[in-house]
Amino acid sequence: MKLLEVKNVVKQFSGHRALDGVSLDIPENTVYGLLGPNGAGKTTLIRIINCITAPDSGEVFLNGKRLTAEDVRHIGYLPEERGLYKKMKVGEQALYLAQLKGMTKQEALMALKYWFEKFEIQYWWNKKIEELSKGMAQKVQFITTILHKPKLLIFDEPFSGFDPVNADLLKREILALKDGGATIIFSTHNMSSVEELCDNISLIDKSKIVLQGNVAEIRAAHATGTYRVVTKTNLHADSFDVQSEKETHHGFEYVLKSRAGESNNVLLGSLMTQSELFSFEEVLPTMNDIFIETVTTKPKQS
Repeated sequence: MKLLEVKNVVKQFSGHRALDGVSLDIPENTVYGLLGPNGAGKTTLIRIINCITAPDSGEVFLNGKRLTAEDVRHIGYLPEERGLYKKMKVGEQALYLAQLKGMTKQEALMALKYWFEKFEIQYWWNKKIEELSKGMAQKVQFITTILHKPKLLIFDEPFSGFDPVNADLLKREILALKDGGATIIFSTHNMSSVEELCDNISLIDKSKIVLQGNVAEIRAAHATGTYRVVTKTNLHADSFDVQSEKETHHGFEYVLKSRAGESNNVLLGSLMTQSELFSFEEVLPTMNDIFIETVTTKPKQS
């Protein structure tokens, strides 16, 4: 079932068309990647979903009903540009933001206690935001974003400012939120995170959707017939289209390209006539490769 539908949205600013007929469907209980270069239109779309600005034309639906300002209470939004009040104390501010989202003070205190202990930040309660590092402040804002258990969560570059350990912590929490029933829009430039987290993506470039679909299916569709094999003995390199080769402690590792029209079975058969195989796997392009290829070489949709 679709939680969010964006239908043919257009938005223009002073002669610049920020979104040009953008449409996407976000299923319930998924992580949906919103990708694109700087200036592509991602932030404008997020602002429309949050009712911060309105489209010039087109429609947005939440749970099958036209999105209104009242629906924003069902959305948790972590913007790329963080918005905490630097002079306020952490606990005071977290309570304030929770109550803005409709929680009672008692509900908020109980939920904050749980999350502050989970993130091991209970000792920050009386610190001012300006005393925190960027990553520390990020943890606080992440908690205030998810605290009221919204149906839809929007994370815009959520790992900015985090070291690898805390970025991994946040990834685990995002997946746990999905497992708990949340639907998540994840806007990022970090393509490795897309492969780890996202079920589906839309890639926006120059105000239009230029690629859209399931991550695994997109990677398979962009396959180049490249394989990584490990053999017991050397291959006759002239028999195959060898991209790279190296000797390892357990044999010889090759990256090969299949020839036009050649099936996996034919390639495997050829390999087995020369050596015992320890492994054989297809090397799919990364989302980073696909991102770069799509925005630099492919014609844009009309």
